[in-house]
Amino acid sequence: MKIDHALPLLGGLSPVQFMKRHWQKKPLLVRQAIPGFKPLLSRTELFALAAGEGVESRLLSQGQEGWRLRHGPIMRRALPPLSQPDWTLLVQGVDLHSDKVHALMQQFRFVPDARLDDVMISYASDGGGVGPHFDSYDVFLLQAHGQRRWRIGRQKNLSLVDGLPLKILANFTPEQEYVLEPGDMLYLPPRWAHDGVAVGECMTYSVGFRQPARGELAHELLQRLADEAAELLDDTAYRDPGQAAVADPGRLPDPMLAFARDALERALRDPRQLGMLLGEVMTEPKPQVWFEAQEFEAQYGERPAHGGIRLDRRTRMMYDTHHLFINGESYRASGRDARLLRQLADGRGLSAAQVKALSDGASEFVSQWRQAGWLHDDE
Repeated sequence: MKIDHALPLLGGLSPVQFMKRHWQKKPLLVRQAIPGFKPLLSRTELFALAAGEGVESRLLSQGQEGWRLRHGPIMRRALPPLSQPDWTLLVQGVDLHSDKVHALMQQFRFVPDARLDDVMISYASDGGGVGPHFDSYDVFLLQAHGQRRWRIGRQKNLSLVDGLPLKILANFTPEQEYVLEPGDMLYLPPRWAHDGVAVGECMTYSVGFRQPARGELAHELLQRLADEAAELLDDTAYRDPGQAAVADPGRLPDPMLAFARDALERALRDPRQLGMLLGEVMTEPKPQVWFEAQEFEAQYGERPAHGGIRLDRRTRMMYDTHHLFINGESYRASGRDARLLRQLADGRGLSAAQVKALSDGASEFVSQWRQAGWLHDDE
């Protein structure tokens, strides 16, 4: 992607301009961001997906008894009649299940993959929505079918209505209102309040971004650090030959605290270690993701049978200066191998000529990933 070229997707802005002017700063409404855009999944296909195991889906409805929330799997017979107003079906992570939706998400890779999360599809009957709320992450709201009326505002009072199964703002104060047609798109930064209501039957695609909380990220990193600690550190034991007799045996010794602090600091002393742990965390597949192991005939050896390769749509692959990361695992590569495998992460595929240029060691990596179902031959 040429990040300095204007894109219709961004209303004629280049990715460079968009990130500088709007990203995490202010909304952007783009009329006909994708001209002539139509749903990539039919209503029937979306309903079938919501009924599947391992698919995150939710059914929201509003009636005389107030808001009701149901988590999936949601069978077709459990959905309200299409003619009944005020209900919404939300299907998360559709990019993991549809090549077409995955391809749509690739248009937003001017943001680092470490931030790009998934595509959610919202199907709503007339009047359907999820109520006025705010998200803690960036989102692009692409209208796919029908119309949706959006009201947005810079909400200062973020108090929520008590006793509801979802987070709805108690005092929503909209500042702007838009009706989106198919192909229109609205970008909202984190914590911008918004309320989208279907005008007739509609479908909206939400491209969302990861924004890990400090505590959550620290938990994941420390958990992986704990698994690596035995290999990172020597087996030096705590010693205290100068320990005096104590009258308060319940007090934790200060030298032991210093020893523990030194152990943690040593585990993170290698400047590459934290980067490796972060890369593994950020490429870890979601809990509901699994891959099908592949079996190949021995005649193909270590190299792919059909020349080129492409990453599976569920595969997360990233890199830093020293490592390659794929689906929660880290690898080391240098020179030409590193350049080619970084191209695989950026372009999500390599040509036959590029695969042929890999060393035997890197080809073995590719073979292992291929057998695990993480990538496939590009036929």
